[in-house]
Amino acid sequence: MTISRTGRAALAAALAALAVWGATAVGASPFERSHHHSGKAGKIDQRLAKQLARARVATAPYVSDLERAKADGYRIITPMMRDMGFHYLNPEVEGFDVTRPPILVYTRRDGRYQLGALEWVFTEKPEKPPLKGAKYGSFPAACHYDDGTFTPVASEDDCAPTSPETGTPFVFWHPRLVTLHVWLWYPNPDGLYAGTNPLVRPFNDG
Repeated sequence: MTISRTGRAALAAALAALAVWGATAVGASPFERSHHHSGKAGKIDQRLAKQLARARVATAPYVSDLERAKADGYRIITPMMRDMGFHYLNPEVEGFDVTRPPILVYTRRDGRYQLGALEWVFTEKPEKPPLKGAKYGSFPAACHYDDGTFTPVASEDDCAPTSPETGTPFVFWHPRLVTLHVWLWYPNPDGLYAGTNPLVRPFNDG
C-alpha cells in the first residue's frame, strides 16, 4: 500500500494527537499485547494488522477533527453513551469496508473531541467475521432524532415526530442491529473489540 504525502502527514498528526490524548494509558495497546507474529497464527495476525493499518490511515483525518468528519457526512446519532462515546453515522456508507466505517465513536474532554473507536453495524451476524477474532454487540431497534437523542421502539410506527427528551425532529428508525466496535484510536484493556472501554469512564460527563 502506498501512502501519499498528504496521507503520511495526516497520519503523523493523528498519532501525535493520540499520544497527547492517551497520556494516561500506559504500555502497548491490547492488540499489540495479545498478538504475536509466529507460525501460522502470525500470518493471520499480519493480515489483521494490515487491515487495521488501512483503517488507521483512512480515519486519521478524523482523529481530532470532528468538523472534518461532519463535513464528510457523519452526523450525531447518540448522546454520550457511558464508557463508549458519542456516535456519529455516515448514512451513505453501506456494507463492510475497513477503510470506511459507517460510525465514528468520539469522546469529549474540555470541549475537545477525540476519535476512540470505529464501528460497523449489520442486520445479522456475519457468517464470516470481517476482521479476525471479531466479537459483536447489539443495539436495540430505535428512533433517532436530530440532536442525537434516541428512543428504543420495536417499530417505526411508534416513533414520535419529535424527541420525547428534547423536542428535536425525528430523523430515522432502524431495526435491532449487530454491532462491531474496533478500538483503533484509544487503548482498551478489555480488548480491541469490546463494546465498552473503562478508560473512557473519566469522560462520561463530556
